[in-house]
Amino acid sequence: MSMHEPDVTGLPAAGPGAPESGGAEKKLRPARTNATKQRLFDASMELIGERGAAGVTVDEIAAAAGVSKGTVYYNFGSKSDLIAQLLRHGVDIMLGRLQTIEGLHADPLEAMEAMLGQAMDFMDDYPSFARLWISENWRTPSEWGKLFVELRSELLAVIGAAIEKVAATYPVDTGIARGSLEAAMFGAIFVVGLDRQTYNPERTREQSIAAIMTIMRGYVLR
Repeated sequence: MSMHEPDVTGLPAAGPGAPESGGAEKKLRPARTNATKQRLFDASMELIGERGAAGVTVDEIAAAAGVSKGTVYYNFGSKSDLIAQLLRHGVDIMLGRLQTIEGLHADPLEAMEAMLGQAMDFMDDYPSFARLWISENWRTPSEWGKLFVELRSELLAVIGAAIEKVAATYPVDTGIARGSLEAAMFGAIFVVGLDRQTYNPERTREQSIAAIMTIMRGYVLR
């Protein structure tokens, strides 16, 4: 959102005759507007994660965020645009976490394990995003099909780069198609993460990581 867009928090706009203190109010507006947008993100993620995109109305999102319906439309344009931005927002967070381990481990298998740890932590912190992704990603036809292709390719690129480093260090099974391996790792992250949250909360983070790592260890020839 542009820093020059009008405020939606109810603060009066500073007109030509406004007192100088209005400048201080102006400085507060972007932060306040961003806080409103974050509340909308949080409320939308929770509702849509629980009931799916089709089962949630703009009125419900506004009520959950404690804002007016007009504020939702001001910030996102439509419910469809809101969901698209939710998906983009979540993937950006996940990508940032996956990339934090870059250069921290000399052994690429250890780096892969650390990356999976970041992914499991993301699932724990944003379970509603994971449910939204699973529920909408394979729906056909999908209103956000093109966006899913873009976002999925970004996540697969990070996983693929990690697999490439493993293949450059260890002897690997070249009979396994690289694209299928990337997809297997990608799918396992979401499925194992959600399964742990929904059905097996007693399962530890380390157990989940170890389960997914069996895919990679099967790729490496001993």
